[in-house]
Amino acid sequence: MAHRTLKTGYSDMVKRLNRFPQGAPPSELLYKILNVLVTKEEATLIARLPIKPFTAKKAALNWKKNLTESKKILDTLSEKGLLIDVEQNGENIYTLPPPMAGFFEFSMMRIRDDVDQKILAELFYQYLNVEEDFVRELFTRGDTQLGRTFVNEPVLSNENALHVLDYERASEVIKTATHMGVGICYCRHKMEHLGKACDAPREICMTFNNVAASLIKHDIARQVDVKEGMDLLQQAYDHNLVQFGENVRESVNFICNCCGCCCEAMIAARKFAVLNPIHTTNFIPEVITEKCTGCGKCVEICPVEAMTLVSANDPDMPGRKIAVLNEERCLGCGLCVKACNFEAIKLNPRPSRVLTPLNGAHKAVIMAIERGKLQDLIFDNRVLWNHRAMAAVLGVILKLPPLKQALASQQFKSRYLENLIRRVKV
Repeated sequence: MAHRTLKTGYSDMVKRLNRFPQGAPPSELLYKILNVLVTKEEATLIARLPIKPFTAKKAALNWKKNLTESKKILDTLSEKGLLIDVEQNGENIYTLPPPMAGFFEFSMMRIRDDVDQKILAELFYQYLNVEEDFVRELFTRGDTQLGRTFVNEPVLSNENALHVLDYERASEVIKTATHMGVGICYCRHKMEHLGKACDAPREICMTFNNVAASLIKHDIARQVDVKEGMDLLQQAYDHNLVQFGENVRESVNFICNCCGCCCEAMIAARKFAVLNPIHTTNFIPEVITEKCTGCGKCVEICPVEAMTLVSANDPDMPGRKIAVLNEERCLGCGLCVKACNFEAIKLNPRPSRVLTPLNGAHKAVIMAIERGKLQDLIFDNRVLWNHRAMAAVLGVILKLPPLKQALASQQFKSRYLENLIRRVKV
């Protein structure tokens, strides 16, 4: 009976979360997580918030509350990391972020005593690492994923450096961000409560631009300047961490510095490699077999188990082994190049460049098309009957056979959409 009551109290919030391309499959574990993070009353109010950025006046209208009371609630939710609030033209604009990358991470990016983080960590672990429906839904649906890999810049040769665009460099994100914050790594913090964390640095989770500004304002992240940001990036390189960031070219909001043992993205990359859960860099390693000694350092350092040792089939040295790359698993991060002491691995440009959405709006539209949720972005106001009717019609279109959906998806990924988004704020 208690489970049923808990589900009833939070089911509307779960429905609201799943109107966004990055949702969260309903589960008793999810209801328990939300019960730790928000009250039943807060969950009811969150369920009535728009998908697109909104003002306090809009929230007050949806909630049928006065403006003062609505602002107080919105500020409380922002303090908890449930909302991102950014000041524009003297007015706060609020956005409900997705669970991940979003308020799941924000809940563990600082030490706090208003929630039981040990219980929360255990629930997250069960929901993400054991139950797996959430991670599978997040990382394997559609062709466009939420995150991409940044190349390890120190291993780039002079020739390779010519092929790296600015948006592909974590260092460039740091240097050009309007704001930068750093917080505790959600993944390692979670694993620490379970007694499974590695010794990689914890305070190294990077947020940028509007998201960073909001998290800094509410003491969820600590503000850092470019110099400290570059020092943190070097620290990540020194500890062989992979830079996994938002899959956009402009206004990147996060870069996680991931280990292979604790981090959700790397775990997903191993479990669901064939489904390409993370966008790769534009490089692919090549093993120079005549130089490879079979030392295995590349195998040890790879966070997604893309390198293995096999027999060299050398009649003169029967026991000799060489490294072999599984290209389907490889992220193109370049850590294997760093680990090799014999220059037996080099990075080559991939035959075709990996496509990266322009910005968050472009990414959301493409992901919505691929996941059949475009109607939720276009017809955000569900109060009016005509919006509901139009959403239903568009929903039918998005349920066409896969071939027709694919053709529509390719059209929406055109330069026309990219240019339109540059001119019109979605």
